[in-house]
Amino acid sequence: MPQQVLIAGAGPTGLSLAIDLARRGVPVRIVEQAGSHFAGSRGDGIQPRTLEVFDDLGVLDAIMSASIPVPVMRIVIDGDQVGERRIAEPQAPTPAVPYPNVRMLGQSDTEAILRDRLAALGVSVELSTALVDFTQDDTGVTARLTGPAGPETVRAAYLVGADGGRSAVRKTLGIPFDGTTDESLRMLLGDVRADALDHDFGYWFATAEQPMDGIMLSPLPGRPHFQFAAPLEPAAEPTIDVLQRYLNEYGGTGITLSDLTWVTVWRPNIRLAQRFRDGRVFLAGDAAHTHPPTGGQGMNTGIQDAYNLGWKLAAALDGTDLLDSYERERRAVAARVLGISSDLMDRTRAGDPKAMERGETTRQLDITYRDPAADGPLVTGDRAPDAPLKDEAGQPIRLFDLFRGPHATLLCFGETPTPPTQQGVEVYTVVRPGDTAPGRYVVDVDGHAFAAYHAEVGTHVLIRPDGYLAEYITRN
Repeated sequence: MPQQVLIAGAGPTGLSLAIDLARRGVPVRIVEQAGSHFAGSRGDGIQPRTLEVFDDLGVLDAIMSASIPVPVMRIVIDGDQVGERRIAEPQAPTPAVPYPNVRMLGQSDTEAILRDRLAALGVSVELSTALVDFTQDDTGVTARLTGPAGPETVRAAYLVGADGGRSAVRKTLGIPFDGTTDESLRMLLGDVRADALDHDFGYWFATAEQPMDGIMLSPLPGRPHFQFAAPLEPAAEPTIDVLQRYLNEYGGTGITLSDLTWVTVWRPNIRLAQRFRDGRVFLAGDAAHTHPPTGGQGMNTGIQDAYNLGWKLAAALDGTDLLDSYERERRAVAARVLGISSDLMDRTRAGDPKAMERGETTRQLDITYRDPAADGPLVTGDRAPDAPLKDEAGQPIRLFDLFRGPHATLLCFGETPTPPTQQGVEVYTVVRPGDTAPGRYVVDVDGHAFAAYHAEVGTHVLIRPDGYLAEYITRN
């Protein structure tokens, strides 16, 4: 059987999957039919759970350096600033949740950071390379590509379609994409300069008659542009002149827009693929589910699809097939997230002023793969929380430091005479201050780890490579 994984689509989902596979030593090719990398902001909100994923993938420092917190929004009604508000109130980090707040970064900049990480692992995106078609059998997938060097036939163990809402992979498989497209609502999204505005703030321009129908500008870090979102009339074209006219009508007179670097017309296209898997072919990201922009869920959900799938593909190539769990786990999450973002969109259209606010449900920290019948504060399928520790030398360390990498992690709480060993599993004993243990151990100085895992002496917790509790929790 071939060992290679072929990924169609080099957006955040495809890039995250390629990084996860490459760091596991899995041969991977990632192809993109576009001739150049995406150059717009689109998905600019990075949720806290995605920050944890980025921590594990080795890009968090770059993401944090390039991004900004959610800016304060200045509310301008009929040309007058009437107040300020936050879409999300900042939260203090806790021992269990080290990255509690959304970070803002244009999608093209996020993708550039992911590409740099992938290149450091020896893999480059192949631009101008389209997936023409494919067939599959019991041992692999045969795909036809066309690229700068001409047609090519590729043999891979698995194919992943991360090729967006118009996915060629999904269409070739004939998988229904259930949902609706609302042609009655058109929105204009783009990146534009508005040099008269303070770039440290976001802006909401509206009229007193319809304060919830307006135009939003959100600053993009690292560049002088704002992401622009505005309603678009049915016959209007997506030009800077139309944008300027809208801004003037909503009270932005005297603010000149310039340098429209990216623009798109968005319609509510809310869909969920009936299946995320067909044999050796998988769907991830927008190829499997498309979201309204409300709540900032789409890109983040796709990245977490990739994070769920990567280690399972590697395990299957190594002889342990867990791939059936991908669709079961991720399709349920996508359906739930679609419900959240759709509800926020409906509330926004209905004029609910609180619909712009973001709460726990949008941070994606509460996503779980637990059995619905499971009972307990922390059970199989839950997210594994972080906690501060000290290593054997007395230096500060975190549980997330132990989890980081392609391995699973076994935590043995309390003294363990002979810690168990498993292939591909890093084993640590967690002890209280003053105690030691054979093998590798860490000290739970303030008791946060014991508390977060509801652990007693003798509790063993196996953490999956994607940071969720594995299929069992044992107690000696």
